[in-house]
Formats: sequence, C-alpha cells, structure tokens
Amino acid sequence: MGIPLRFTPGMADQNRPIRIGIIGAGKNTRVMHLPGFQSIEGVSVDLVCNRSEASSRRVADEFGIARIESDWRKLVADPEIDAVMIGTWPYLHADATIAALRSGKHVLTEARMACNLGEAESMLAISREFPDLITQIVPAPMSLDFDAVVIKLLADKALGDLREVCVTHTGSQFASAEAPMTWRQDAELSGHNVLTMGIYYEIVRRWLRVDPVQVVATGAVFTRTRPRPESDERGEVSIPESVTALGEYADGARLVAHFSGVENGLSRNEIRLNGSEGSLRIDFSTKRLYRSNNGATEEIEVPVPEKVRRGWRVEADFIDSIRNGTPVTLTNFEDGIGYMAFTEAVAKSIEAGGATQKV
Repeated sequence: MGIPLRFTPGMADQNRPIRIGIIGAGKNTRVMHLPGFQSIEGVSVDLVCNRSEASSRRVADEFGIARIESDWRKLVADPEIDAVMIGTWPYLHADATIAALRSGKHVLTEARMACNLGEAESMLAISREFPDLITQIVPAPMSLDFDAVVIKLLADKALGDLREVCVTHTGSQFASAEAPMTWRQDAELSGHNVLTMGIYYEIVRRWLRVDPVQVVATGAVFTRTRPRPESDERGEVSIPESVTALGEYADGARLVAHFSGVENGLSRNEIRLNGSEGSLRIDFSTKRLYRSNNGATEEIEVPVPEKVRRGWRVEADFIDSIRNGTPVTLTNFEDGIGYMAFTEAVAKSIEAGGATQKV
C-alpha cells in the first residue's frame, strides 16, 4: 500500500499523478465530474462508493474505475487515494469532508456546502487546520459565462447606484400533489436548503461581494406528504415548496427573491439588477444578458465576448489548485459560509413567522 501523494504549490510537473475517490455518483457526477477528471492528463479516478454495491459497480463498469467501496469512511481512509470528490446530497458533505481532510485528502464537494450553517462552519474550521490541502465547493454554474461582464459593469457604475436585486426561479415540479418526494424536500437530506435559493444567492453574492444585513422570509408547504419514489411509504415534506425572501443591504439596496415549485405554465428563471441609471437582466432560460436604460421599455442584448466566457472548468480548477497552489475562487469555503449564512437566516425567519433575521 502506498501513501497519499502531497504536492508543493508551484511545482511545474503538470503530469504528476493524482488519484481520485468518488463518494456519491449521481447524475451530475456522472455527466460532469467523472468525464472532467478523466480528461485531465495524469489524473485517474481509482475508487467509487455509491449508495449501494450494485450502483457502485454499474458506475465503475461504465467509467472504467478499477475499484469500488461499500463504506465511504473506508474510501476517505484509503492510502491510495489523494483527493476525494463528494457528490452526495448535502446531508453527508460535512462528515465526509471532515473525515477526508483528517485522512490527508484534498476535497471537492458538491453544493450546497452543508445542511446548515453550523455544519458549514465546522467544515471551514477543519479546513483551516490543514492549509496544505485544497478544499473547493462546486460553484453555481449558470452564470459562469456572464460573471466577468456583470462584475465589470457593476464596478464601472454602469447602472449607477444599485437599488434592487430581483431573483426569480419558478417551476411546476411540485404543483401536483402526487408528484413524488425528492431529496430537496427531505430535511434529513437537504437541511435548510430550499429549492434553488442557495445556488442563485451564490451567484448574486459572487457579483456583489456583500451580503444583506438582514432578511425577512416566508415559505409554504402545500402538500404535507408525498410518495417516496423508492418505497410504498409517504414522506413528510417540511422544506417549503414556495419561498419569498426580502433582504436589505447596508447601502439601502433591496434583495427581492422568489422561488417556487408550484408555478404552472412557462417557468421564470432570471436575475435583475436595477440601478439609478439603468438595469441588467440575465435570462437563464435563454442564456442571454440584457440591459435597459432609465425609462426604456425595450431591452438591448449585451454581447459577451468569447474570451470572457468561463464555462465549466471545475475539475481542472481543482487539479490546478492541487498541483500549483492556485487559490480557489469558485467556490471556496469562505464563500460557502456566506451563502449558508443567508440560507440559515431565511430558515430562521420562516420558522419565526417572518421575523427579521440578521445575515
């Protein structure tokens, strides 16, 4: 048996072998992470642990992975593994991250960072005990091609003083009372994460680099129990199927966010930034950025040069940080704490009947 390889930041050998272990091989892991890692020279995915031995074997066979493991704890302790990719639902992110770091492994974990702020804070604390190990959260991907343009327009005060940040994402996935329960509705698996709120708030925070000072929120569960897809039982739904949050920034700007799983018809999927001199709108459904001036009733599409379109580089970024010590920006644990603090404040406000909460 070998020992986990360690890399000195700045080393020039781009082909130094890095051996990856996968905990949780759901759709995103199979579609994005596994092909992403396997396309990088000198990187191999050597071990996988999914929810069952059978599903682990299917993934191993499909992607040519040499070994499977039935217990994620054994995977993180495996001396042949250098880095761990955690692709599970949020319920395991904290435990697996902490165990992996204590076993000397670099960690890339799926978003959301954790089930709640306390778990996220424990992840950050343990990561600081091991500064030579890379820790990264899979970033919110929808805006990656637009981030550079939006951030520059805000920095240049192209919109004037920011007045409103309006975030809307709706769908009909929970409109039917007979729609099966998903992990996003199970508090044991998802914690305080509600619908897609966290991923969109992460984007807003990436642009503004500041959080609201306070938030009020309301939420509703319209169907209290739903059929579980893997059994004959019905599960209790405790995570809202609709949530609205109102935040206030220190400079007086407002955050208006609405997320719904019970809206039929054409879904809405956008972020608007309204300023004293104009507005920006990203339509995530069409993947286009629009600008409008004060008083205008029409929008003008904002061109996004190919050279600033970042696209998906998650696995390459992770490996680059391991090999060269490149700072993690998309997304580091400090930023994860930021969006988890907002998620926590929203959850507390809903629980308290809409009472104002500090972020």
